[in-house]
Amino acid sequence: MRVAICVLELHIPGATSLKAKRQVTKSLVQRLRNRFNVSITETGDHDLWQRVELGMAVVCHNGAGADSIMEKIFKFVELENDVDIISSRLENY
Repeated sequence: MRVAICVLELHIPGATSLKAKRQVTKSLVQRLRNRFNVSITETGDHDLWQRVELGMAVVCHNGAGADSIMEKIFKFVELENDVDIISSRLENY
């Protein structure tokens, strides 16, 4: 069994309030959960309008499967028009 853990720091350029940030974040989190069956939550930058930190974890039977899912998640987020990736940290166990 392999576990991949990732922390993504995202910039939301169109957010002009916490309400706007929450709408974008909630939508993105729900789509990632539905599409990739990933455990995901907002882990930081709760009070900043244009930044969000998301933590996520994937469990697979092998390391290649976990890496593949994380690569697909990165590509999915990169294609999002509402957010830009500032940084990412990935760890495998």
